[in-house]
Amino acid sequence: MNKNFKIIIEYDGTNFFGWQKQPDTKTVQGEIEKALSLILNQDIKITGSGRTDAGVHAFGQVANFHADTNVLPKKLKAALNSLIKDPIVIRDCHVVADSFHARYRAVSKEYHYFILNRQDRCAIERMYQWHIRSVLDIGAMTQCCQAITGIFDFKSFENTGSPRSSTIRQVFFSNISQLDHQRLVFKICASGFLKYMVRNLMGTIVLAGLNKISIDEFIQILKVKDRSLAGQTAPAHGLFLKKVNYS
Repeated sequence: MNKNFKIIIEYDGTNFFGWQKQPDTKTVQGEIEKALSLILNQDIKITGSGRTDAGVHAFGQVANFHADTNVLPKKLKAALNSLIKDPIVIRDCHVVADSFHARYRAVSKEYHYFILNRQDRCAIERMYQWHIRSVLDIGAMTQCCQAITGIFDFKSFENTGSPRSSTIRQVFFSNISQLDHQRLVFKICASGFLKYMVRNLMGTIVLAGLNKISIDEFIQILKVKDRSLAGQTAPAHGLFLKKVNYS
């Protein structure tokens, strides 16, 4: 019997060339498809909610796939987690309506970006946060987060090669908070994201945090729709796909 399975995936993206399957490179999608095809003895193709770039991590990536099988979702999840030896964990697996599509049915996504703000670099968690030595102005960064909440054209924060028909996106919430006296987290939830949008926003918000640009200058960067005026692309390793929301 052909069924549509929905899976939620957690992964450490450090040693992967991103989510999307590519020839002759190790990707998250590729490893999961390989394991599923072996377990179910059929060619399985999975559809993710979207791409994550090389080095980006996920707490809650979502994908779906169709398979002709009577294997129960609970057993399929266990088999996948037993077979995949890479830092990929299937957190949930269940059968959904045939019409469910991980990408097209998504209504919003939430990303978290982590910063270590202290003089000394980190030895243990260096691949999961961006190390910034200079003290950051949290108030200025918060003002930037408030300035991008709403519906805007984010062309200034888009890298070339973004598959899109429009650069307008709705940001449902955006904030930055302190996890402790030396770690910060930037959280953003939007209807969709352009290529490198979160990392480009982060790189520019950090400029405000370093008092290299004012809040008025940040707003002007947003308005002019010119990528060359925005800040650097923040490193991939600080970024996590937190969750994907569906109606």
